[in-house]
Amino acid sequence: MAETTQAAPARARRTRGNGAARPKAAPSADAGTLIGYYRQMLLIRRFEERAARAYTEAKIGGYCHLNLGEEATVVGLMAALRPADYLFTNYREHGYALAKGIGADRVMAELYGRSTGVSKGWGGSMHLFDAEARLLGGYGIVGGQVPLAAGAALAVSYKGGDEVVMCHMGDGTTAIGAFHESLNIAGLWDLPVVFVVINNGLGMGTTVENSAAEPELYRRGAAYRMESARVDGTDVLAVRDAARTAVERARAESRPYLLETLSPRLKGHSVVDPARYRSKEEKEGLKAADPLARMALELEEAGILSHDERDRLDAEVTAEVDAAAAFADASPAPEVSTLFDYTYATPVPGELRRLPADPVFRS
Repeated sequence: MAETTQAAPARARRTRGNGAARPKAAPSADAGTLIGYYRQMLLIRRFEERAARAYTEAKIGGYCHLNLGEEATVVGLMAALRPADYLFTNYREHGYALAKGIGADRVMAELYGRSTGVSKGWGGSMHLFDAEARLLGGYGIVGGQVPLAAGAALAVSYKGGDEVVMCHMGDGTTAIGAFHESLNIAGLWDLPVVFVVINNGLGMGTTVENSAAEPELYRRGAAYRMESARVDGTDVLAVRDAARTAVERARAESRPYLLETLSPRLKGHSVVDPARYRSKEEKEGLKAADPLARMALELEEAGILSHDERDRLDAEVTAEVDAAAAFADASPAPEVSTLFDYTYATPVPGELRRLPADPVFRS
């Protein structure tokens, strides 16, 4: 279910006040579509579980943040985009890459730091990038992607295209200056960008209620006369429909939109976070609200997916993830000589390519 505040979409109508609109019930989807969404969610779950295992085996280095528990949000948001639309994400982006159509083998290889990965092994878990899929990066700096997404939307607007830019961020990002600056300029310049706040209730270990004077984060769009909505992030159809509204508004009227999804994560902030700040009761509640288990039960009760078919899908997806891990294991690490290959988009005279162990001057 989505809760929406309306902001006048055109500059000529901005003097109107914000009102509240009751959401429409989510339309039904055909069985094939529902099974497709479930399979995508299952793929993300099994991929992330395998990534967590690989991290403990020291096959993945650096930081690693998982989408466990956020699968319905990931799949619903990506279902609302066209292939030509652009996506900017934060560092919790593995599932978005998979749902955008990037192969599990290339994503896993990037996590392993291998040359066959989407960023040729130099990006790792937090920096997936694929221009062909129009995934324009995962960003490790909190909010680092938000101004860049506004800039990409400005480029689309300047060129007269009909693409939409979607920009994901965590709830903690809404407290930084770049968030407000980007929303302000997007509202001022009528940019076709959808800002999505993935509200999992915690900025690392601090609750939203303890860090935000206005914990209903979607309401922040009102300050920039931007239409906004809040949606249940555990319901893939509700997320898809809310995202479609946002995306098509941005596409048709070239107006920004702020969407908040309530998407509790099942684990800690990162793979190494034991989440001791959560009580036993909270953890049990999260398991009970698991979106994957919830959708599986709903599909079974509706006669769409039998228990045997669920097992078959699980085996199929597990085999796909196992193959991706084997591919990553067998792939070579990038050559050290390629370290500076993508520092600049075009050659730069006098570009410094000295490695740390190299002498400052060569004889």
